Amino acid sequence: MKDAVTPPPIVRQLAELRAMTAGWHLAQESVGVVPTMGALHDGHLSLVAAAKKLCDRVIVTIFVNPKQFNNPEDLANYPRTEAEDAKKLARFGIDAVYVPEPDQIYPNGFSTTVSVAGLTDVMDGVHRPGHFDGVATVVTKLFTQSTATDAFFGEKDFQQLQVVKRLARDLDLQITVHGCPTIRDIDGLALSSRNLLLSDRARTKACRLFEEMEKIAEGLNAGEAFEDLHAAAVKALETAGFTKVEYLDLRAADDLTELAAPTREARLFAAAWLAGVRLIDNIAV
Repeated sequence: MKDAVTPPPIVRQLAELRAMTAGWHLAQESVGVVPTMGALHDGHLSLVAAAKKLCDRVIVTIFVNPKQFNNPEDLANYPRTEAEDAKKLARFGIDAVYVPEPDQIYPNGFSTTVSVAGLTDVMDGVHRPGHFDGVATVVTKLFTQSTATDAFFGEKDFQQLQVVKRLARDLDLQITVHGCPTIRDIDGLALSSRNLLLSDRARTKACRLFEEMEKIAEGLNAGEAFEDLHAAAVKALETAGFTKVEYLDLRAADDLTELAAPTREARLFAAAWLAGVRLIDNIAV
């Protein structure tokens, strides 16, 4: 058994990764992959723990994917903390951290895009044009490169989770996609790498997003109209210092159809800006 305090090996070349996984598959071992963009927090680590529990072998990938950023400044500002990430992963005893060089994902002349229709036409698909094409393309690459049998994603990015599940199904990829619960800070804020970009003052206000979403959920359960609850929440967030609420939607959990009331399994989705940082969240209703 691997020494849990030893940092896992970092693999940067696809050929090296394939050489590792070939032996695992020959031994009929299951392989879990946890795709990330680094800046790991307890939310990511909960996915690693889930993968370790279910799979014989575990790969964590770290790749800041330029194709899923529609704003160059957002890409440039995204936190990159590879050394710290490797230290955080050491205690899990995973088998590899795949940190591919850009040409291992997008070689010269790369010209293929994976696009998932329908699920990407709303919410983040509208406000971040091209984002989900970038997600779908890189996830397909990471699935095929890692030859994993299982993949683990957080429900915080619920729309992304549904997109990934759909592409795996539609393309007959031999992988099971697992959704894992959102991990929150003590005040309710969903953990996110972007939280590192919040000032101390803004961080104290950020939890209001979750609080207002909880109020809406309670109101819906009490039979109140979503339209009224929505208006009150937006006003409260703006008063608290949020500069823009991009969306605050009630949608079906399976196909993201917009709902006026939770007449079927539903989730409440939100995206809002605070002090120049875009925060997203969702909760079951």
